[in-house]
Amino acid sequence: MDILEAREEYIKARRLAYKEIREMRAVGKDTEPAVLDDILGENYTGSTVDLGIVNVAADRIVGTKSAGRVAAFSPNFMPLLDPETEFAQKWINLCADHMSDEGIRDPIVCYEYLGKFYIQEGNKRVSVLKYFGASQIPGVVYRIMPEESDEPHIKAYFEFLEFYKATGLYDVLFRQPGDYEKLLSHLGKDLEEVWTEDERRTFRAYFRYFKEAFYDLRGNKLDILPEEALLLWLKVYPFRDLGEKTSEEIKHALSALWSNLVSVSQESPVQMDTVSNAQEKGSLLSLLLPIAPAHLNVALIYQLNPTTSEWAKGHWEGAEHVQKVLGDKVTVRHYYNADSPEEAEMLMEQAVADGADVVFSTTPKLSRPTLKLAVKYPRVRFLNCSVDAPYSSVRTYYSRVFEGKFITGAIAGAMANNDRIGYIGSYPIFGVPTAINAFALGAQLTNPRARICLRWSCLGGDPVRDFIESGIYVISNRDVPTPDKKYLEYGTFGTYMVEDGVLYPLGSPIWLWGNFYENVIRSILGGTWEKGKNNMRAVNYWWGMDSDVIDVNLADSLPDGLLQLCNILREGLKAGTLEPFQRRVVTQDGRVINTGDRIVSPEELLHMDWLCDNVDGYIPSFDQIAPFAKDMVRELGIYRDTIPVEKEGTL
Repeated sequence: MDILEAREEYIKARRLAYKEIREMRAVGKDTEPAVLDDILGENYTGSTVDLGIVNVAADRIVGTKSAGRVAAFSPNFMPLLDPETEFAQKWINLCADHMSDEGIRDPIVCYEYLGKFYIQEGNKRVSVLKYFGASQIPGVVYRIMPEESDEPHIKAYFEFLEFYKATGLYDVLFRQPGDYEKLLSHLGKDLEEVWTEDERRTFRAYFRYFKEAFYDLRGNKLDILPEEALLLWLKVYPFRDLGEKTSEEIKHALSALWSNLVSVSQESPVQMDTVSNAQEKGSLLSLLLPIAPAHLNVALIYQLNPTTSEWAKGHWEGAEHVQKVLGDKVTVRHYYNADSPEEAEMLMEQAVADGADVVFSTTPKLSRPTLKLAVKYPRVRFLNCSVDAPYSSVRTYYSRVFEGKFITGAIAGAMANNDRIGYIGSYPIFGVPTAINAFALGAQLTNPRARICLRWSCLGGDPVRDFIESGIYVISNRDVPTPDKKYLEYGTFGTYMVEDGVLYPLGSPIWLWGNFYENVIRSILGGTWEKGKNNMRAVNYWWGMDSDVIDVNLADSLPDGLLQLCNILREGLKAGTLEPFQRRVVTQDGRVINTGDRIVSPEELLHMDWLCDNVDGYIPSFDQIAPFAKDMVRELGIYRDTIPVEKEGTL
């Protein structure tokens, strides 16, 4: 390339610079490269580490060390000055050198801070190389260490330092702690494994293909980084697909995921739907929504089956209720024993092939295969029985069982002659601490001296025997899975009292899955399902007694006065005039959560991770729970973001 041709390239680069500045100004962003000295401030005293020569990812170069030359560049280092200036002439000469056989060989000198690079020497070299699309630029790099902090991005950076030791990659820069470990798990790696040069090359190439598709689809308009989007991609597609698919195929696959990326990028990705608004065809609203179908094929996917699992039996009975009350408006099919991700995907594929319009997967462990199939078949409505999943392709559903626990807590408080009540928790997952605390508050309602002794079934042992041996004779065990009252007589369900070695039932929350499924299906038939979908937020149905999806079975032997109190509490919860947590609530460590002057939000209730001050016990850590409980806690654990991830996939 001769000088005249290089000058034409300068003019083109300058046009790009002014275009970029106009775009930045339009969205209120900075129109100059960042300045590291300004970011650090005059009083910064952090240490500096000499990394030697590093291949710097060009898109990580965001600014200069000092303010001297920032006015000459756009944020992406395209040149701004007039072509007749000395600056422009030097840029043009570098451009000609770059396109010659010799090329630009001298490394730049830069500082790295929190994964981003700031140039001290070589601004024009960076400008030329970025203009010609270089993905990496050799540089002598000095790392400036930040001060340790509890800020998520600082904690994530210190995790990056461990990631960099193993991989030698600057290509990914996460903002949340734990994300590096998640990425490595998807690649079949961990932080102890040092990568080969071939593995680095493969990852860089595949990630570059992904980023190109991400930006082509205007991913820069979302508050999500390409590496964060990659984590979602890896929940649905294997990493190797990025090397096997064409750029158009990658873009098409990423487009199928797009609404989920929009959802997870939002500050509040999950829309809590707390009251049923089921509506059948024929209403005024349905006339405005002609997409409402006249008939639905409904599929339910189960782990195990109704003969081996009481949980599955409850959902099966719920689906049969729907078939009975809606008649020829629905056809219900059941698919059993989805006991591995592969079996679950196969059964969901079969359900779709059988014509399913709506697919319910009935346990939280089926959430990931449900997401995969929902992305693959966007015209089919998929729902998973779990909570707090931020993906718009799959709606989640659960019930506010804590409302029933509040009533059985009131029963337990009244019946505990020695003020001591045993409670057996299931898993430390979303909603379980809420149920424990609601039970404890219910017990306080009828017995201000009541103490709740908490044990966990996921820790093993025999909590019932331990309670009885320690003199605790009123015990709350697992909830009744179906409305059938006979479960109260089994001796292992609900809240019961022990007298002379005999278990006497008192009551239990019950799941009315039939009402839930009926309400959801009526909302589809009535045309209200699509309402709210356009904002691309995930939807979580978390209905309670006011939607008739939770109730309480009461033992016939309850004293009349206590039975009357339970009915008053039930009616208050159904009418929305009673809120169990709208009172003074104090935690075990003395924090006042509520003084009684506010209603605790659904989000606070669902994510509760503390225990009331009248609960004696603790929430177990992941390391303490038994192996059989770990999968569930990984999926829905109240501390799931801190749980070490398992390896899967391959690089």
